[in-house]
Formats: sequence, C-alpha cells, structure tokens
Amino acid sequence: MIHHIILRVIAHATEDVSRVREALDFFLSGAGVQEGSELIEELQAEGHHGNPITILSVQLKRKADCLNFARFVRERFSEEDVAKLREEMPERLDDDQVFHLRFDKQAAYLQQVRLTNSSDAITAKVKIETYPKNREKAGAIVEELFG
Repeated sequence: MIHHIILRVIAHATEDVSRVREALDFFLSGAGVQEGSELIEELQAEGHHGNPITILSVQLKRKADCLNFARFVRERFSEEDVAKLREEMPERLDDDQVFHLRFDKQAAYLQQVRLTNSSDAITAKVKIETYPKNREKAGAIVEELFG
C-alpha cells in the first residue's frame, strides 16, 4: 500500500505565504488529517537568483491519512485529469516506487484539485510499498488508488 506521502510547495517572495499554506492545508484538511496545518514545516531558503523563498512541506505517515489523501484527490479529479494520469502512470512511477503528482497551486487555494505540469506547483510524492519490491505491483496499487 502507501508507505508515506510527502507534500511540498514553494512560496515565492511575490506570494503571500499564508495563502500558499492555505492551498497546502486544503489537501490536509480534505484528507481529514488532524491538525494538518500544525504538521507543515516551514523552511526559509534562497532561490536561484538570490530571491527569498519559503518551502512548505509535510509528510503523511499514518496509513489512514495516506488513504484518505488518495481518496480525497481521486474524488476531485476531472475526467481529463484521470485520463492524463492513466496515460502518464508509467512515467510518474519511478524506480524507487514513488508516484509523482503536481497540483495546481492556484486551484488548490480555490479549493479545487487540478493536475498541472508547471514547476510552480504543490508536489506530492506517494511512496508505494510492496514486499518484495515490485514495480508491477506498485503500478497496480497506483492504478487502484488514483486510476
């Protein structure tokens, strides 16, 4: 099943960190993560051009939280996003059995789940657990959860 999920987003200097935090918290509260906003770690960093950025991240470790996140996201995908995910599923699952998703940051702030290819996104890394490690089994789990 799912071992853990890491959600991460960058708030650029031109953005209101509290709004970016709200966008990230939308996924946590939607997944029913208790006190999710308190789990969010905030890291101050410097961007490529020396600009200040804030990196917000959270790791979901509890099985129920991970499954609720997957259910929350899947129920809100548009038909286009579901089709896109099915088509791109093999490329989104890496050799370490991590399934990669990018969510539109603006849409999340507006309480919507929408996939994006933009680098300015809320990224989700869903670590799939199979024993022994098996990419085909991991792919089947991803399909069951998100397909």
